[in-house]
Amino acid sequence: MTDIEIAQKAEMQRIATLAEEKLGIADEHLDPYGHYKAKLSLEYLDSLKDRPDGKLILVAAVSPTPAGEGKTTTSVGLTDALNRLGKKAVVCLREPSLGPCFGMKGGAAGGGYSQVLPMEDINLHFTGDFHAIGLANNLLAAMVDNHIHHGNLLQIDQRRVTWKRVVDMNDRSLREITVALGGLNNGYPRTDGFDIVVASEVMAIFCLATSIKELKEKLGNIIVGYTRERKPIRARDLDAHGAMTVLLKDAFKPNLVQTLEGNMAIIHGGPFANIAHGCNSVIATKSALKLADYVVTEAGFGADLGAEKFIDIKCRKSGIRPDASVLVATIKALKYHGGVAVKDLAEENLVALEKGIKNLERHVRNLRENFGLPCVVAINRFTADTEAEIDLLRKKLAHLQVDVVLSEHWAKGGEGAEDMAKAVLNVLEHCPADFKFVYEDDTPLWGKMEAVAKKIYGASEVVADTKVRNQIKRLQDEGFGHYPICVAKTQFSFSTDPKLLGAPEGHVVKIREVRLAAGAEFVIILCGDVMTMPGLPKVPAANRIDLDDDGKVIGLF
Repeated sequence: MTDIEIAQKAEMQRIATLAEEKLGIADEHLDPYGHYKAKLSLEYLDSLKDRPDGKLILVAAVSPTPAGEGKTTTSVGLTDALNRLGKKAVVCLREPSLGPCFGMKGGAAGGGYSQVLPMEDINLHFTGDFHAIGLANNLLAAMVDNHIHHGNLLQIDQRRVTWKRVVDMNDRSLREITVALGGLNNGYPRTDGFDIVVASEVMAIFCLATSIKELKEKLGNIIVGYTRERKPIRARDLDAHGAMTVLLKDAFKPNLVQTLEGNMAIIHGGPFANIAHGCNSVIATKSALKLADYVVTEAGFGADLGAEKFIDIKCRKSGIRPDASVLVATIKALKYHGGVAVKDLAEENLVALEKGIKNLERHVRNLRENFGLPCVVAINRFTADTEAEIDLLRKKLAHLQVDVVLSEHWAKGGEGAEDMAKAVLNVLEHCPADFKFVYEDDTPLWGKMEAVAKKIYGASEVVADTKVRNQIKRLQDEGFGHYPICVAKTQFSFSTDPKLLGAPEGHVVKIREVRLAAGAEFVIILCGDVMTMPGLPKVPAANRIDLDDDGKVIGLF
């Protein structure tokens, strides 16, 4: 059966019943969205602040491939397995964007028998959080243009408006546009553009704020543009942050749903990890740590992107500290990194596997040596994997002294992930984390980029043209040098070239553009050809998604 067929056959339990049974949350603390989805009351979450925190397990993966690695599926399977072993565990995930759902990647609610439910709702509009984030973003954009139209008291330089509009869909035609055409009543024409919602600074702020008060304050700090004298104009100068907060007040409450096995999942926020910071919301993770003894959370894409930003942005700003990590790989993915074409991945190829293992090894070393996290390697098993390939993988990883566990959660749910769960529990008991950042706050912005590029990506140097270097210097001089950096680059390689697979050494990272996210309090470093508004592939996933004659969604992953 397909993932959606498995999900549609599942018998879900009422979320209020599960919340009471699993986490002791009374019905009065839930805002229900039908029978199977609910938002958690912020007042209730605030009442948990004196409870001790549970253990946090960070799930990352090798550099992604067309074969898929199953990071979300592994996170769900691990959570179900921990609960099967008698532990009180919750999974914290990001909300899927409609961009990849209708584009290339497909859904993001897990797969097989390790899914979160209701799968269709989660992958589509869910509780409307992304809609609210998009509206808040675009309200600010409208207020910028409206202010200029009605006299421009703040003297915003139209050439230096930096705030873009957003939509939660891949649409390359909107990357660069001209607005306000058609005459005086439509405002002053200027160039503009759209990003995808998950790349919005509003999304980043939404995921990093710990309270409504902090959310409003950070929204007010957003810089929307500059005057001719380069004085920054912020959202609070336009009195926009209050209305933006109103649009986000309900969305800011974390969403509670269930796994296929009836365990608790909190799904909230959803920045991409290649163009944004790639983690679910701080408020969701912190709440889960108060509600459960074990919390499983994922970081987007490979450990060089999502996990690095989880550590250097989310952990730095929130005080959250992971206790252990799980690195997800498939033998197919490793063979792909070893040079095998997608159509041939089901065939045994020990030479390619040995070559591709280098990608996994670097991710393991990053997690252990650069982030200080004990690690378990979880091999998401496929039926095509041979015993010879499995033996080679274990042999080649022996020198790293990490547990390498085969997991069959896709086919067997939590039962198939029990060995992985036992390995994680063993690491938590016997291998304490030695948590560390990749760089310190007082490292200059250029030095931060060099630290990430050389330590995490294996690069030899970082380069940029004079214009970009001057931008970085200006940000440093203007007092933003203590901000962490958020690197936007291809997810498919440690380098900025998506075709450079495996574990390349000595490559050069070129910075193309720099953006300041003053509200989210980080500096975005764009490298290579990565776009903050993706495009649809030649044959988008939308072509196979439909509603049948019985009103059932088909083709959604």
